[in-house]
Amino acid sequence: MEMYIEQGESRMECELKIAKKYNRPFQIWSEKEIRIGGILGGLFSKPGVQVEFYFSPSYKALAAHMNVSSGGYHSGLSSSYYASEPRKQYAGEYRKSDTSGIESGRQDIQPGIASHKRLGESSPLEEEKKKLLAAAGNRLQAAGAADSKDASQQILEALKELKEKVDQTGLAGAKETPRAFAHVTELLRQNEFSEKYISGMLERLRKEMSLEQLEDPDAVQDQLLYWIGESINIYREDAVTRKPRIFIIVGPTGVGKTTTISKLAAIYGIGTDDIPAVDVRMITIDAFRICAKDQLEQIGSIMQIPVSCVVNKQDLKKEIALYSEDTDLFFIDTIGKSPKDSSRLGEMKEILDGAPRHAEFHLAVCAGTKTSDIEDILRQFEPFNYRSIILTKLDETDHIGNVISALAEKRKCVSYITDGQDVPVHIRRASVVRFLINLDGFKVDREKIENRFPSGEAEQFKWR
Repeated sequence: MEMYIEQGESRMECELKIAKKYNRPFQIWSEKEIRIGGILGGLFSKPGVQVEFYFSPSYKALAAHMNVSSGGYHSGLSSSYYASEPRKQYAGEYRKSDTSGIESGRQDIQPGIASHKRLGESSPLEEEKKKLLAAAGNRLQAAGAADSKDASQQILEALKELKEKVDQTGLAGAKETPRAFAHVTELLRQNEFSEKYISGMLERLRKEMSLEQLEDPDAVQDQLLYWIGESINIYREDAVTRKPRIFIIVGPTGVGKTTTISKLAAIYGIGTDDIPAVDVRMITIDAFRICAKDQLEQIGSIMQIPVSCVVNKQDLKKEIALYSEDTDLFFIDTIGKSPKDSSRLGEMKEILDGAPRHAEFHLAVCAGTKTSDIEDILRQFEPFNYRSIILTKLDETDHIGNVISALAEKRKCVSYITDGQDVPVHIRRASVVRFLINLDGFKVDREKIENRFPSGEAEQFKWR
């Protein structure tokens, strides 16, 4: 007796697909939830259903005793359809042999028994199913020869027995989950990755690693680290930038926009041993918060970097035009307001429309913000068409899975990371390595990950 597999967004869709392909009554053997589609081994995939089914061992006898019409039947015990003999093996069909247990067709289904297939062996659960099906087939065929009442009773008993044993063997199969799986799942949750991100990563592990590999916790962790690293997108500056360069930081209240502006202005305005100083000017449009203007002016005075304040679009346009010839880099600090305060965001955008079209917007996000709030912030500030994320206050949290999850889902890149208040010490170029070494509980081989993610990610600043 042969087992088949079909997938769809729901059980009903699976049944309709089966009905369209065949002209035989079938019984659903098992059903489980899966993820369909997506990228990065299942990331951003959508929920679906996979059913395993078989054709009734003696469907002519069943039809006779249950008064089935030629158009189809429903037994009341499980969904079945009367459709056509398969004329060919369809691309979407997956078939298990009743002798070898090796699955033919696509190879990305049922990754949990992948190593059994590679070895040409059936899993214990598959073997038990085949035995149950064979026994049920004999009973159903015998029932076909008896009178209608006895046959119906035997059919019901056979189906009841099958259901009970499927439940038992299903539980036994669940115990076969590789031991490293539970550990990495806990690590991902410990680092506050979103459930959607975790599901995508675990599904990729199931599909791309054998059971033997999944039994090795170190191998699983190493592979998972590489995949997490691949999901982190680092901002790359344009090879050629127009001068003057205009760098605008937007973001919610309290994320450290003014401090970040000061750090960047110090690095580029004062220079370092490796970076020659350029002409920098700071502008704030946060006239609503006096302390922000005073803070920027004090820092500017210490670094001998000019600071000005504007309150409307026309003033901003004039300020940039007036000093464009003598300035290489403008840093513009903005109003810190809740991203849900749409009216204030609208006012700020109107002022910033006074900047030239080539102005760069960058969104500051606090590392300790929970995933759902990060997603809201990313969405609310979309009208500014920001180029990158500046991750602030990394020193104030032990978990960054929230940030990685949200940015991966929204496909946003990271440009800078700040991890303290000191100017200009506590700011770095964002790098994959920087994220990975901050994961809590993972065994990180820094040399390995630096070899894996090396290019352009040195923690230093380059002026283009």
